[in-house]
Formats: sequence, structure tokens, C-alpha cells
Amino acid sequence: MAGIDASSDDTREVYERQAAAYDATRSRALFEARWLARFTNGLTAGARVLDLGCGAGEPIARWFIAEGFAVTGVDFASSMLDIARTRWPDGDWRQADMRDLDLGETFDGIVAWDSFFHLRPDAQRSCIAHMARHLAPGGSLLITVGPRAGEVSGTVGGEAVYHASLSPAEYATCLEDNGLRMTGFLAEDPETQNHSVLMARKD
Repeated sequence: MAGIDASSDDTREVYERQAAAYDATRSRALFEARWLARFTNGLTAGARVLDLGCGAGEPIARWFIAEGFAVTGVDFASSMLDIARTRWPDGDWRQADMRDLDLGETFDGIVAWDSFFHLRPDAQRSCIAHMARHLAPGGSLLITVGPRAGEVSGTVGGEAVYHASLSPAEYATCLEDNGLRMTGFLAEDPETQNHSVLMARKD
């Protein structure tokens, strides 16, 4: 993978500065819908879903809300949450960092789309443990990662942001170490604008 020119420590500040620009350009085409439907297969109406790195709530949280799930949105950028709160004033929006997630409750599903991959590899390993503790038995996990181990940089509003990934094999091992089983992985899925998508379940 290519070299990087961004620090993971700067990611929150970039999103704070670029919240409006990011929200304005974020696709609402719901290319994620096939994975979201697979993720929620088996969840009952009203099931609790934790959207980690929810941003301004478009389009992921909106989809869950429209489908009748109870959504808790967590993001580390207050400016992103401010936008979400204007859209859903009665929503459950919380500022927290997934690197030290400790909400003291469990959820039927956790999704971290376009957020988890901003963490450094060691932080990803510990975050998987945090997410496992927040999943109820039988709960599902959906995250976007990279196609292979490495570090790269992307952009948000023209500013560089850090991305990293473990290998698929290491993800599988880390998940198993935390009581989760990988149930799906597709590298650079062309139907999701080449996102690499991972699903797991807490058996």
C-alpha cells in the first residue's frame, strides 16, 4: 500500500473543520444498502444499533432509523454531531472516541462504516475488544477496513486523513480472540465504491 502523509492523531480535528464540507459531499445513493440489509437480517424490529463514527447521520443512521431500529450514534467530532442533532433532535447522539469506548451497555448490532479504518493497527485491535464487549450475544458487527494490511492516506474536504488496515487473516484471529466469528469479507467491493467490508457475529 502507498505511503501516508497524515497522522491518525489529526483525524478528529480534520472532521471538526470539514464537517459541513464532508456532509455536503457524502453520497446519499445508499450503495451500502446490500450490506446493511445483510447486517440487519435476523434483527427484530426496534433492535438497538450502535453507529460508531456516525458523523452527521447521513446516510447510514438515516437508513436504520427509517427501518425502525433504535439508533445510538457516536462520533468524536462535535461539529458532526451538531448536524445530526439538527436533523433528529430527539435522537441518541453521543460524543465519544471508539478507541476507549465504554458506554456501559450492549447493542444488538454495531456498524462502523468509514470510521474504524482511521485507527492505527494497535488501536483497531483494542477497539475490536471494546466493540465485542458492547455486543449482545448473537449481535452483529459491520465495519469497513482495507483490502490488505497497510497504511494509506485519504482526504476529507481536501485535508489528508489517516487510514490503516490489518490483514483479513489477522482480523479473523482478533475477532475470534474476542468471541466473534467473521461471517463475511469482501475486498474492494465494486458495488460499494470499492469499500472493503467485514462482517462478524457474536455467537
